[in-house]
Amino acid sequence: MSVDAKDPLREEPAPARRGARFPVVDPATGETFGEAPDLGPDELDAVVERARRAWPGWRADPAARSRALLDAAGAVEAAAGDLARLLTREQGKPLAESYAETARTAARLRYFAGLAPRTRRLDDGRPVRSEVRWRSLGPVAAIVPWNFPLQLAAAKFAPALAAGNTMVLKPSPYTPLATRLLGSVLAGVLPEGVLTVVTGREPLGARLAAHPGIRHVTFTGSVATGRAVAAQAAASLARVTLELGGNDAAVLLDDVDVEGVADRLFWAAFRNCGQVCMAVKRVYVPARLHTEVVEALAARAKAVPVGSGLDPDTRLGPVSNAAQLDRVADVTARALADGARAAAGGHRLDGPGYFFAPTVLTDVPPGSAVVTGEQFGPVLPVLPYGHLDEAIAAANGTGFGLGGSVWGTDPDRAEEVAGRLECGTAWINHHAELSLAQPFAGIKDSGVGVAGGPWGLYGNLRPFVVHRPEDA
Repeated sequence: MSVDAKDPLREEPAPARRGARFPVVDPATGETFGEAPDLGPDELDAVVERARRAWPGWRADPAARSRALLDAAGAVEAAAGDLARLLTREQGKPLAESYAETARTAARLRYFAGLAPRTRRLDDGRPVRSEVRWRSLGPVAAIVPWNFPLQLAAAKFAPALAAGNTMVLKPSPYTPLATRLLGSVLAGVLPEGVLTVVTGREPLGARLAAHPGIRHVTFTGSVATGRAVAAQAAASLARVTLELGGNDAAVLLDDVDVEGVADRLFWAAFRNCGQVCMAVKRVYVPARLHTEVVEALAARAKAVPVGSGLDPDTRLGPVSNAAQLDRVADVTARALADGARAAAGGHRLDGPGYFFAPTVLTDVPPGSAVVTGEQFGPVLPVLPYGHLDEAIAAANGTGFGLGGSVWGTDPDRAEEVAGRLECGTAWINHHAELSLAQPFAGIKDSGVGVAGGPWGLYGNLRPFVVHRPEDA
C-alpha cells in the first residue's frame, strides 16, 4: 500500500530548531490560517523530563487523580465552542461533528475517572497469600493522526492518566492547533507535567517513539509506520499499542431491505468524508441487488451537501489535507482506468480547498487498490457476489482486520455470518458504533494491543505480585 497521508509520522520532514514554527492550513480554503511550534530534540528531552518528575506525585493518590479527570471533563465541556470551531478550521469536518468530538473527549475523561484497577487474591492451595496489584508504567507517549485529533487523543491519554501515568502527546502536523488548545485547557486542572502536548514535523514523532524516557507508545496510523514505531520503541523495550487502520467490509445478505439500510450504510462509509479508520470501505452485495444498492448509495452521494465545515448546511467537508486529496484522486483514477464506473462523483470539485465529490464506484475489478487498500476518503466501491461464501472470502481476503458488518432482515442469520468475519469488531445492521466500555482492537495488520473500557486501563498498567505466608 502506498504511503497513507493520515499518518503523523509520514509527513514531509523538516529540520526543527528552537523557536521554529510551521504553518497550518484550512482544508476548506487551502490557505494558511495559523502556525504551531516545531519542537527540537533538546526541547523534547525537557518535556519528557518534566513528565518523569510529575509521575511520582500523580501516581500516588488515585482519588485525587479521579477528581482531576472529572475536573478535566468539565473544563473540556466549558471550552467546547472554541475547541470545536478550531477543530473544524484545521480538520475540515462539519462544526456539528466537531462539537460531537469534543463531547466524546469529555465523556472519555469522565468514564476513565470512574475506573480503578482491582487487587486480586490468588488461591492455589498453598499456605501463602498472593495478591496481584497494579502499578503504572511511568511517562508514556501518544502519537495521534489528523482525522479525529481530540477524540483519539483522549482515547489514549484518558486511560493512561487514570492508570497513574504521565503523558507526552503529539498530534499530527496537519491538526496541531485544537490539540494544543485542549492541552492548555487541561493544564488548568492537571498538575504540571502530567499531560504535555508537543507539536512539530518529523522527525519529532520518531524521536518521541524512540525516547529512552518513554515506557509505552500508543500510535494510530498505517501498517508501515506502525512497524517503524514498534522498531523505534524496541530500542528501550517500551510497550506499544498500535491501531493501524482498516479496510472494513459490509456484507449485505440476500434478504436485506435496501431502502431500509441505505442511509445507515451511506453514512457508515462517508462520515467525516470517509476519513474514519473503521468506516465501511467496500460493500459486497448479492448480484441481483447490486444495481439497486448502487443506485440508492449514488443518489445519496449526489444529494449530500458538500462544503466548508463552518457552513451549517454542510454534511460533508473537504478531504483534510492536500496529500490525502492527491491519494484519493489517484486511487479513484486508477480504478476508473481499470474499468470501474463512477455511479456518482469520481472527481475533484472545482474551487478552492481540498474537495472531492462523494463517489460510488461500480464494475470495480476486485484487485483494484480501492478494494484491497484503505482509500481513507469519500470513495466507496460496491461489488457483486454470487454465493455468500465468495463474499466472506473476499471480505477476509486482505491484510486488514479492524471491523466489518453484516446487513439483513434476519438478525440471527446475520450474526452467524458476522462470526465468520476476520476482524476485531463486527456489527449487525450498523457499523462503527462503539461504547466507552467495550474493547477496541484489530487483528492481522490492523493492530497490536487493546484500547477502550477496562482493557484500555489495564493496558497502561503492569502487574505487581506480593507473596506472604498465611501465618505471618
